[in-house]
Amino acid sequence: MIFTSNFQTAGHLPQAAAISRGLPRGWQGRVYKALAPSWSLVNIADQTQFIRLYKAQVLDKLNARQVLRDLGGDDCILLCWEPPGEFCHRLVVAAWFKKELGLEVPEFNPKLRRHQEWLRKIKERRT
Repeated sequence: MIFTSNFQTAGHLPQAAAISRGLPRGWQGRVYKALAPSWSLVNIADQTQFIRLYKAQVLDKLNARQVLRDLGGDDCILLCWEPPGEFCHRLVVAAWFKKELGLEVPEFNPKLRRHQEWLRKIKERRT
């Protein structure tokens, strides 16, 4: 599966891939800048305008299937800064994957049993 989350919730996991412009100090994980909004986009307060411009400036220039390959397939958690429940570009990316590939991209919740099971299976595959 592919998930979205934030650095605080899932930044410690090996499946994490940062898709934000800024990174936590000392970040050692994967980075996928192609999905990161520019600083001018980050500063847009209006959600509708942000979505329109983010799609035009970022997502419309990318191939969703190639992005998924670049991320290493569907065992990935896409990270940015905002807490769950707050608007951010990772939700737009999730909707884009759904539209382009039919891929559900839920918010990662380490308390959910099915998400814990996903992590366990990945760990088993790597050992």
